[in-house]
Amino acid sequence: MAAMNAWLSFPSHTESFNHELAIRRFCPARIEQEQGGGEWEDGMNEIDQPWSPYNAVSPPCLAASEEDEFVDSFINMDGYNDYGNDDNKALESQQGFDHNFQGDEAIEMFEMADEGYEDAGMVVEGEDLGGGTDLMPSMEEVSHGVDQGLQLVHSLLACAEAVGCRDTQLADSMLSRIWRSANCYGDSLQRVSYCFAMGLKSRLSHLRNVNANGTFANGRMAVSSINKEEKMEAFHLLHQTTPYIAFGFMAANEAILKTGKGNDSLHIIDLGMEHCLQWPSLIRTLAQEPEGPPKLRITGLVKDGDSLSGLKASLKELAEYAATMGVPLQLNTVSDPATPAFLTKESLDVREGEVLFVNSIMHLHKYVKESRGSLKAVLQAIKKLGPTLVTVVEQDANHNGPFFLGRFLESLHYYSAIFDSLEASLPRSSPQRMKIERGHFGEEIRNIVAFEGSERIERHERADQWRRQLGRAGFQVVGMKSMSQARMMLSVYGCDGYSLACEKGCLLLGWKGKPIMLASAWQVAKASSS
Repeated sequence: MAAMNAWLSFPSHTESFNHELAIRRFCPARIEQEQGGGEWEDGMNEIDQPWSPYNAVSPPCLAASEEDEFVDSFINMDGYNDYGNDDNKALESQQGFDHNFQGDEAIEMFEMADEGYEDAGMVVEGEDLGGGTDLMPSMEEVSHGVDQGLQLVHSLLACAEAVGCRDTQLADSMLSRIWRSANCYGDSLQRVSYCFAMGLKSRLSHLRNVNANGTFANGRMAVSSINKEEKMEAFHLLHQTTPYIAFGFMAANEAILKTGKGNDSLHIIDLGMEHCLQWPSLIRTLAQEPEGPPKLRITGLVKDGDSLSGLKASLKELAEYAATMGVPLQLNTVSDPATPAFLTKESLDVREGEVLFVNSIMHLHKYVKESRGSLKAVLQAIKKLGPTLVTVVEQDANHNGPFFLGRFLESLHYYSAIFDSLEASLPRSSPQRMKIERGHFGEEIRNIVAFEGSERIERHERADQWRRQLGRAGFQVVGMKSMSQARMMLSVYGCDGYSLACEKGCLLLGWKGKPIMLASAWQVAKASSS
């Protein structure tokens, strides 16, 4: 109970938040939405063996009682929303958090992620896809819906267990059963189940194309049908309509501003730069410094040349914005990944007299690979740069366990909570939600479920694991003290259900008690600074 009491419930609308100030400070993209007449409302386990059906360890099976408990947790969640106790103790563990979600009835426009949808014969019977007037369901309909949900989750678990044991015949049979209920037009449980079923389908396809030596017959795993433009559009929509992305930007920027206050020159190294959404808010705040804004350098490490070409327009707009705000800004981009060999003072032009920051927004987990020490080498290289502060924002989830079934269960709970929050944030027929679920979260789910080895990059870890990894690399946590700013930011979205907590220096954002995102700041430990 002490762990649950540390969560702070979503602030009441009666509190004295300056709504317009919050929008302008944390979520400027929403200004365009509101001015446009509400268009959107209408319309770490570091070691893992290379994957092969011949060297994989058989996954542990769920006991019947464990499976029933897991399934029931998807339906019964009321007991996890008691935040009334004022015992403000720090969270000792995240294991006691609610891992559940509530799937409200909703019909939504959702593009088919794969042509296999039609082949599966999934039909939503008796539903008005035009977004007509909702009718209050009868008790019989509610009971029937709960039973269908229980059966759907049972089928997903059975299919995942069969896939983990490489029983393709049983897995195909269970997938056929799943397609009868899972669909991308239904409620949040049906939609998230659809995404996981598509991931299982892809993994089965990979299993059938594995050679005896563990390599793939066609040379590599299947390429995603979602292009870069669709992924970026989905990310922008996620940033505009939910607090998950803005939360990380806000927390990282607040830590940078606090540490850099009073200095004449700031240099931020942005790992895995794919956009410029984080920086207008920082620039706007720097422009308001009483003694004038400092010089600001941002060095973005871009994955490849294609990503860099897509960034050019955003970089130009950011430079123009900084000029209008009177902030001296120098932008540098390098189309090289953040490898230990490249993370040197010479390569990144680190200069004396600058306050150096390293910023990672949902990027470091991509270095948690199957080979031991991949992340450690990157963190040690960062430490050698001598940064004043390292900001880390990550998904707070354990999607990197050694067994496939365990990862499947963890990710199903995690994304069920996210899909439930989208259900509460966006209207039934929202094309924006469809794009977010298909182009962003659907792709993450597919990577976690279907891929292995170097192809699996969505290796999310819990806050405790990040503390261990960063601590071993010679960093110590700097307490996040931006709870009031986070509460103000959440007031922008006008949706009950989001919750905040501060655990051992990390700031956590959750949905109905389920942790979703973590934000933290780190400095080189004094004992290892030499």
